[in-house]
Amino acid sequence: MASAPAGQSSGNPPGGPNLGLNSERLRAALIQRLRRQGIQDERVLAAMMAVPRHVFVDEGLASRAYEDAALPIGYGQTISQPWVVARMISAVCENRLPAKVLEVGAGCGYQAAVLAQFVPEVHAIERIRGLYELARNHLRALKLVSRVRLSFGDGMLGLPGLAPFDAIIISAAGIKIPPALLEQLAIGGRLIAPEGTAAQRLILVERTGPSSWQRQELESVRFVPLRSGTQS
Repeated sequence: MASAPAGQSSGNPPGGPNLGLNSERLRAALIQRLRRQGIQDERVLAAMMAVPRHVFVDEGLASRAYEDAALPIGYGQTISQPWVVARMISAVCENRLPAKVLEVGAGCGYQAAVLAQFVPEVHAIERIRGLYELARNHLRALKLVSRVRLSFGDGMLGLPGLAPFDAIIISAAGIKIPPALLEQLAIGGRLIAPEGTAAQRLILVERTGPSSWQRQELESVRFVPLRSGTQS
């Protein structure tokens, strides 16, 4: 779950008590901003247009839901900046449609909901019990529980019983990408994750063989730390 990534500015669309009526217009404005910021995958943009981001944030922050900014969701975590969500999904889906995707760090469920708009099989794992329940409630409210298989557990371990995955998205930053997650990536599949502590960058990994992976460094970002274990 990202805080506002480095080098990206926030828009400030109007909100207020009529957000429910205006949310489609505000989402459309957000999509246009994402296009100007270089997001070109129309599948991703259409998916983000379809998902009401204000449903995934606290009512007191709903008027800010369509800013291009990370927002707090409790437990010291955030809902990632829309540009980061779009960038990470676009990177793992470029020139392909993954059939099975794993998201590590489901948070409030927003990114899983976006993925579920066009990915046939979405798995998401969350280590904080309160956020797992929050995500489950949000996905249920949007009738997405049959399209997203949500698990409570240690995301650093992944879901080995369900591997391999065509794509893996890690929504928290570790010093290095957990080896268990690299092993759960299908040959030809892509994994994207922030890596680092004070200075973080998005890393795109493609598995090229049974024991070979190619790495590419992308933009500077700021994410919450990747932690092991679970929190009840």
